[in-house]
Amino acid sequence: MCRVRDIYHAITELENGMEAAYGLNLNEAMLLCNLSDKGSMTAGEVGDCLGLTQSNASKVIRSLEKKKLLKRSLDKHDKRIMHFQLSKVGEEKLNGMDCQSITLPPLLESCVTERS
Repeated sequence: MCRVRDIYHAITELENGMEAAYGLNLNEAMLLCNLSDKGSMTAGEVGDCLGLTQSNASKVIRSLEKKKLLKRSLDKHDKRIMHFQLSKVGEEKLNGMDCQSITLPPLLESCVTERS
């Protein structure tokens, strides 16, 4: 359990750095990256992709919408379904992030390099 605690602290350290540098928490940043790759996602797909409950996925979506980083559109076939895409501002935000230069805390770096 001590190792899990250490990993949790390392993730918190990473998230604090992301917030300071880009004004985004990890879930928000991961959603922007996933939308960049996939183009469009439903709320259910966001939850599945990020490993979040529907309620927490909605909070992440809402937060990014408030920051004008996402836009939503109705499904062409089923008007009950919303699709989320990066807005122009969201694309600019993601392009402005230098993801390669984000320094991982040493413990997380070792976890990443062990898997490579």
